[in-house]
Amino acid sequence: MLKSFYTILAAGSLILASCNDENRPADAISKEKNMDSNTVAAKKGRIEGPVGALYIDNNNTSMSESTPVLFLHSFAGSSDHWKYQLAHVRTKRQAAAFDFRGHGRSDSASNADYNVEALVKDVEAVINELGWDKVILVGHSMGASTAIAYTKAHPEKVIGLMMTGAPGKSDPEQAKQIVASLESDKYQVVMDDYMKKLLTNAKRPTDEIVMQGVQSLSKPVTLEIVKGQFAYDPLPGIAAYRGPKLIVYTSGEKGQPNALYAQAKDVPSKLIPDCSHWIQLDKPEEFNAVLDQFLASVDKPNDASLRK
Repeated sequence: MLKSFYTILAAGSLILASCNDENRPADAISKEKNMDSNTVAAKKGRIEGPVGALYIDNNNTSMSESTPVLFLHSFAGSSDHWKYQLAHVRTKRQAAAFDFRGHGRSDSASNADYNVEALVKDVEAVINELGWDKVILVGHSMGASTAIAYTKAHPEKVIGLMMTGAPGKSDPEQAKQIVASLESDKYQVVMDDYMKKLLTNAKRPTDEIVMQGVQSLSKPVTLEIVKGQFAYDPLPGIAAYRGPKLIVYTSGEKGQPNALYAQAKDVPSKLIPDCSHWIQLDKPEEFNAVLDQFLASVDKPNDASLRK
């Protein structure tokens, strides 16, 4: 019923626009029709991705001139992990999130490819569908790695890059040992231990939504994602990007040599303590406050008051 309402509403907007086309510039008409078309497509939920359908949460029709924000979730996550941020940001600008291949309401990859470069293709498909010329990326963990990789491939499109719980370059030997343990019959024990550490200090709702996502992923898909994350080195990409960037990290990352904030010391960083790996779910108000300040610094890069 709700989907039908949105479809009818969008169709009505198109009819009204066409009735007034006679006295309006052609470029303005074309731009608005494209916006209406993109809005309708996104409201339907699923679009055609590179290797299967992708689910998008973009039920916002804000006409704000501010650059839109795209949120990228973590391993075993979904667009639901950004529910507090979407509601918050949409009061002022357009914002969207989507489910990566094999996650949430998106299809599994038909080619079983889950490396970072493949995930970038998902981001490209979503941004193209939304028709955004410029974007601010906010990525969590796996989503942060993908945001960096997308930015390196399309630096002209990204005007701000915010990363949270972001992994840095992995130690090859350590990565090899972890992959071997996951490929063995100890898979479940290793995964349970890993998730327990990441969920330290998590609130009950966070624990539930995260574990639901983990349990929905098969062992083969998990292995492909983990291998892809270990193989990716984010340092060249984040060093090459000259736009506004920020790393938000938790107490659990302190002292971890593989954490991106520890490896990319020249990138501004912000600590939000006493929460799990999923800061945006555990402490949404604090995370949103940091997000607001970052977005303001992107919108007004020459305002000295925003660089404190």
